[in-house]
Amino acid sequence: MKSVIVKNLLGLRNWIDARFPLMQLWNEHVGQYYAPKNFNFWYYFGVLALVVLVIQILTGIWLVMSYKPDANFAFASVEYMMRDVEWGWLIRYMHSTGASFFFIVIYLHMFRGIMYGSYQKPRELLWILGMCLYLALMAEAFFGYLLPWGQMSYWGAQVIISLFGAIPFVGETLSLWIRGDYVVSDITLNRFFAFHVIALPFAIAGLVVLHILALHHVGSNNPDGIDIKANKNAQGNPVDGIPFHPYYTTKDAPAVVALLILMAVVIFFAPEMGGYFLEHNNFVPADPLKTPEHIAPVWYFTPFYSILRANTINFFMVPAKLWGVIFMGLGTMVFFLLPWLDKGKVRSIRYRGWIYKTALGLFVVSFLILGYLGLLPPTPARTALAQVCTVIYFLFFLLMPFYTKWDKTKPVPERVT
Repeated sequence: MKSVIVKNLLGLRNWIDARFPLMQLWNEHVGQYYAPKNFNFWYYFGVLALVVLVIQILTGIWLVMSYKPDANFAFASVEYMMRDVEWGWLIRYMHSTGASFFFIVIYLHMFRGIMYGSYQKPRELLWILGMCLYLALMAEAFFGYLLPWGQMSYWGAQVIISLFGAIPFVGETLSLWIRGDYVVSDITLNRFFAFHVIALPFAIAGLVVLHILALHHVGSNNPDGIDIKANKNAQGNPVDGIPFHPYYTTKDAPAVVALLILMAVVIFFAPEMGGYFLEHNNFVPADPLKTPEHIAPVWYFTPFYSILRANTINFFMVPAKLWGVIFMGLGTMVFFLLPWLDKGKVRSIRYRGWIYKTALGLFVVSFLILGYLGLLPPTPARTALAQVCTVIYFLFFLLMPFYTKWDKTKPVPERVT
């Protein structure tokens, strides 16, 4: 009986393969895609990001079935999901927890790329596509942030949209165009819903496909920063590479299980994570007449929010608010320039000198401090600390052409270690 089933499945596969390049795609991107032998812990996060994306799409579809994008019913529909829809609370918490886990995984994935020089030639376009994907995810998270129509959702969106008003000449018009009204209202909710549910998911899915295609075209980087395609055997396969399947599919499986267990622990025992994943004010219906005492975005936006607040000086006849918006934008866009800012002779941090390692360490510490400060109400001491961290943050990029060129490096082996 088993052999008959296998035979029928093989027949179905051959029938599909005669009409669609199924096995060709499988072999090019999984079965016969050769990846370096020396992948370590940091290389889990690309696969984990894809897993969380699938979770977000599936849970999002189920949430949309009960959600009403109407200012009069949005909050009530979320409460209906939580209380009356069977397993609705679980799906909602999976989605909200998944959003935070998505950014945790993405930030670690980006850190690995910076640490091992995965943006250097010939992977510049791969890095740019990855950064476009990151910006799309930030936009997706922002548009989804308004949908629960709670106090923090409403006022957070009001504050962020009003920042565009600082742009000279077109700011007020741009803010009005984004909101669709003079204040955040029902039309704003409908616009954000359309972007969050339809437009941006398609853009993200397309960017993911392009990102993977670009990766498989140039080949994966590795902790040694060596191109394994330069050394091939008689069959034309890299001698320092192994097929992604079954070697890395089986290696990634325990990491996926570990991530799902960790997510389950958070979902069942601490879905709000003390207000970091779901703010307490968002369990209160939006009230346009009552401003929360302290308005702050979700934790994954707070480093850039701190950069915004750190600018308190009117300079060159430009108001501090506009400088804040400019530097907040530069804080994300500067990542696109990494392939050209880095003048180092080696890719991996394993073979770089102490200057680069110190600079990267200071950058990470400043990023974490900025993220923490963005969650707290501003005080003179916190603002001063945020200003210091903002300077360190940007100096990491501005001085990179110099310290990467001066830094003493170690000899890179001819083959992966």
